Amino acid sequence: QVQLVESGGGLVQAGASLRLSCAASGRTFSRSIMGWFRQAPGKEREFVAAIHWSGAPTDYADSAKGRFTISRDYAKSTVVLQMTSLKPEDTAVYYCATSGRGFQFRRSDSLYDYWGQGTQVTVSS
Repeated sequence: QVQLVESGGGLVQAGASLRLSCAASGRTFSRSIMGWFRQAPGKEREFVAAIHWSGAPTDYADSAKGRFTISRDYAKSTVVLQMTSLKPEDTAVYYCATSGRGFQFRRSDSLYDYWGQGTQVTVSS
């Protein structure tokens, strides 16, 4: 079993930054991918970013490239999503997830087997 706990969401204005954290515990040695997904009201869940458990490589959705950075804090078993230049269209519930599959499956949410509870990010215009 793996437990994931997200934190760091909130309400910000457009152009601001937020830092989301995902603390992992349990059988983390079996993990290979940590990913962030988001779901806006009335929309399907979508891939945002992923990182291999070793710290590299990383991958980003086009909407996140250049604005978001995913990284791993080894000491704290935490994955961080640093979000800058936030836009109203970034408003969503953000979920971290983990998979034991190969990195080639990083964008497939159905192949992630553990999920956090989600954290709300709201960006006002």
